[in-house]
Amino acid sequence: MEINAILKGGIRKNTGAINGMLSAILWGADTVLVGVLISKIEGLNFENIIMIAPFISAFLHDLFSSIWMIIYLGFKKQFKNVKKCFKIKSLKYVIIGGALGGPIGMAGYLLSIKYLGPSYTAILSSLYPAVGAIMAKILLKDKMNKSGWLGLVLSISGIVLLGATKLSTFHNNIGIIFVLLCIFGWGSEAVICAIGMKDEEITSDIALLFRQCTSAIIYGFLIIPIFKGMHVSITVAGSSIITSIILTSIFGTASYLFYYSAISKIGPTKAMGLNITYFVWAIILEWIFMGNRFSIKTIIIGSIIMFGSYLIAKE
Repeated sequence: MEINAILKGGIRKNTGAINGMLSAILWGADTVLVGVLISKIEGLNFENIIMIAPFISAFLHDLFSSIWMIIYLGFKKQFKNVKKCFKIKSLKYVIIGGALGGPIGMAGYLLSIKYLGPSYTAILSSLYPAVGAIMAKILLKDKMNKSGWLGLVLSISGIVLLGATKLSTFHNNIGIIFVLLCIFGWGSEAVICAIGMKDEEITSDIALLFRQCTSAIIYGFLIIPIFKGMHVSITVAGSSIITSIILTSIFGTASYLFYYSAISKIGPTKAMGLNITYFVWAIILEWIFMGNRFSIKTIIIGSIIMFGSYLIAKE
């Protein structure tokens, strides 16, 4: 019995590490596609379209992701289990985590891009696993050995180094507030959702359904109306751009499925440490499909990030 338990634990951890890496690869693809999607929405002739395009993209992305999750759970015949979860107290943690990671974290990310630019935002937002690791240690008593912590530091440091040369002009206080909001939202999402998923009734798949629905509802009924973007959202949904949105949401949904599964199997700290390698995968995919070149510096630092992720996943 004891040997079987050890074997099952080992398989669970290996599966979790693989899922964490797959979530990063798919999120890298999602990042590239979202960039293309936002540029398409910005091409529409609407007032303030450049400002609201990212929010519309995020709203429709999570809305269609919710639909994909409903279809996915329908095929798995999980609707009975979904109904049961409404009676479970720990579901509130999944909903809170979804709100923190979706609208709060992503809204902070998009607004920090507006005030700081994409380079600064990418550099600073990559610190979210450090915040998550600290929260996991405090709230979940999550343990990670020295090599795992070294890997986390290497991964985060590598991402920071990719744009460190531009930090000398960093000065926008409003942008700092928004990027801190992003870091807190993304870092706390994994930890709080992990608390909710401690209840066996709330599987990672069901947790993701509630996460995406929470995000889409808050975007649709709060954030989009604040920015007066509902008319644009309806127009986008009825245009040819909708095909790109549906395709992008498939990659995003698959990425989150693997990410939440990794959180459930290996804990939020390691899952986040593997997930942040999406930055590297996004660069690689841009090079393969768009012909964007990257320097020797990027290759070296990318290797450091990948090595760091290996140390995190290594048992």
